Amino acid sequence: MINGKSPIGIFDSGLGGLTVFKSVRRLMPCENIIYFGDTARVPYGTKSKEAVIAFSKEIAALLSDRGVKLIIVACNTASSLALEEARKVSKVPVIGVIEPGARAAAAITANNRILVTGTTATISSGAYGRALKKLKPGVRVYEKACPLFVPLVEEGWCAKKLTELVACEYLKPLKKKGFDTVILGCTHYPLLQSVIARVLGGGIKIVDSAAAAAAEAMTNLASRKLLNVSGRGRVRFIASDAPGKFKTLALRLLGIKTGCVEVHRF
Repeated sequence: MINGKSPIGIFDSGLGGLTVFKSVRRLMPCENIIYFGDTARVPYGTKSKEAVIAFSKEIAALLSDRGVKLIIVACNTASSLALEEARKVSKVPVIGVIEPGARAAAAITANNRILVTGTTATISSGAYGRALKKLKPGVRVYEKACPLFVPLVEEGWCAKKLTELVACEYLKPLKKKGFDTVILGCTHYPLLQSVIARVLGGGIKIVDSAAAAAAEAMTNLASRKLLNVSGRGRVRFIASDAPGKFKTLALRLLGIKTGCVEVHRF
C-alpha cells in the first residue's frame, strides 16, 4: 500500500540523474529514495526513440513494482521521448524534467532568447522548444546538441582541458545569437556547469532542470498528502552494470556516498 513512507523512484541513463537525486534530497531530506542508473545502456541520447521507450518502460515498471509513490524520469532524453509510455506501465504518477526546466527558463529570461543544450535525441525531439513556446509564445529558442558531454561526464573527465575544448567547439559560435538564458537540457550537464559558464561568459543565466523537477515532485506529493515529514530518508542505489564505477564516480563527481550498489540486469 502506498503511503508517505513509500520511496520516490528516480531513474536516468547513468550518473546524470544524481543531480536530480541531490536536489530531491536537499528539498525533501525525509524521503526514502530508490535510484536506478541504467549504466549498461548509457548514453540514451544516441539511441533510437524505440530503444529509449523500451528502456524507460522496463525501468518504470521495475520501480513501480518496488512500491514507489512517484517516479521522476531524471533523463531529458527519456522525458522527451518516453514519458507517456512510461506512464502507461506505472501504477503511480510519473514526472519528467523538461516542463519544469522550461518553466524555470521562461520565468527568468529578460530578452526572450533561450539556448537549449541537450543530447542529440532530446534536441531532435523539439520538446523544449514546444514547451517554451507554449509558455511564452514570443520566445526565440536556439537548440544545440552536445553529444560528447555525457560520455565525458561518465568517464569522470569534467575538469579536463579536453572537456573545455569540446564545450568551446559546441557553444562559442552560438554566443552571437544573443540569448540570455541557457537550459542544461540533460541531467549530466550540471556537472559541466562551471565549464559551460566559462565558455559562455558572464551575464548568462543557467537553468538546471534538476532543481525544478525536485520542486515539482514535492508539489505532487504534497497534493496527494504523501510527503514524508519525519526521520532521515533511506536510499537504495541500483545500476544495470559496473556498480563499482558508479559508486566511485558518484563520490568523486557529486560527493555522494552510495554504499553498496545493487545490480539489476534486464
